[in-house]
Amino acid sequence: MEGLKNNLLVHPENEKRCMAVKRAEELKHRIEDYLEAVKHIPTGFKLEEQYQLRKRQILSFFGATEADWQNWRWQMRNRISDVRKLRRLMPLTDEEAGHIEFVSKKFRWAVSPYYLSLMQPDNPRCPVRMQGIPSIWEIRDSWGKEDPMAEEYTSPAPRITRRYADRLIINVTNQCAMFCRHCQRRRNIGEVDRPAPVEDVKAAIDYIRANPEVRDVLITGGDPLTLSDEWLDWILTELDSIEHVEIKRIGSRVPVTMPQRITPELCRMLEKHHPIYVNTHFNHPMEVTREALKATRRLAKAGIPLGNQAVLLKGVNNDPHVMKKLNHELLKIHVRPYYIFHAKPVKGTTHFVPTIQEGLEIMENLRGYTSGLAVPWYIINAPGGAGKTPLLPQYLLSVEKEHVMIRTWEGKVFRCYNGGYVARDSEQLAVDYTIHEHEAVF
Repeated sequence: MEGLKNNLLVHPENEKRCMAVKRAEELKHRIEDYLEAVKHIPTGFKLEEQYQLRKRQILSFFGATEADWQNWRWQMRNRISDVRKLRRLMPLTDEEAGHIEFVSKKFRWAVSPYYLSLMQPDNPRCPVRMQGIPSIWEIRDSWGKEDPMAEEYTSPAPRITRRYADRLIINVTNQCAMFCRHCQRRRNIGEVDRPAPVEDVKAAIDYIRANPEVRDVLITGGDPLTLSDEWLDWILTELDSIEHVEIKRIGSRVPVTMPQRITPELCRMLEKHHPIYVNTHFNHPMEVTREALKATRRLAKAGIPLGNQAVLLKGVNNDPHVMKKLNHELLKIHVRPYYIFHAKPVKGTTHFVPTIQEGLEIMENLRGYTSGLAVPWYIINAPGGAGKTPLLPQYLLSVEKEHVMIRTWEGKVFRCYNGGYVARDSEQLAVDYTIHEHEAVF
């Protein structure tokens, strides 16, 4: 009996299982820091009760009803843009109120009642509040530029921005549900909401029609979903009539700042214009709420793929655990993490700009540590409108004729066969590859 037991212990299948168990323990250890950190990261779903309380307080202040709250036009009409009104809805010190008043003389601000309900009233460092309420640092910015992307020099026709060969942007409005404090186009906001003139939009569409290499059109602003269904329908119909336009995209933050805009009527209209995509802009797990889920689910049911373009913002999400949790929450509401943009040095926003090393550290803590669906591209926009440039940690260490040296997500180094070269017979190469893939250096 003892001999049988010993035989079982050394059986190859037992040995493999022991190795697998040991490896699983190693993997569990690698994620322990995240599992501890995530206990303390607030999310929209965890804070639902607080949101509902704030919602009731805001509705009471406006003398409004639940039906009003769900009406996106009510949300737009009642954006808070006056510090006296804000003080009645959120506790502010005299100094904070004075700073907001001072900043508002130079930079416009407004926040929807819905987005205000997501803010932690007593926390000046609340990541939602930092994105919506002006800061004195906007005035103290000494090195930001009005137009670091040189959009004014990449506009061959009214309302067009073109940086690439086969795609371009139409800017259809300066209007937003909320004017984000990190906005890259704050120079265009002005003091009055102004959709693009019909003549400008027609000129932009004529330009697209005259350039057959343009296959992809991004409709942006401001926020295009603050326009009426009818006007959006007309723009999309015109683009549909251009044979070489293969896809349309809409860039919108309303699923984050005013999800009530995603109505059944809007979704039915968008559904007529497939293939169409929506890229939105969640920056923190607190923004992923049940209201946002209702909006994204409607879009998903209409067959519209959703991607997220987060901006890496100092004090908001420049933390590997926060960004990972954001991406996990997004996948739960049908939104695929697409880009993490390094914040641009726009005048009045540079207090949000983190280091590129922080962005690379976040990518190091995503690749391999979570599912590929939760790993977006980390992008820096080259100065002067030279285009998006992806940044990655260094995984390819060296290239030789027959082999490459790679570093894995765990920091292990392997020598791998470079398949483009045939220097020996295939049998010998197979042997070499098997040996070298286990040459790990710790």
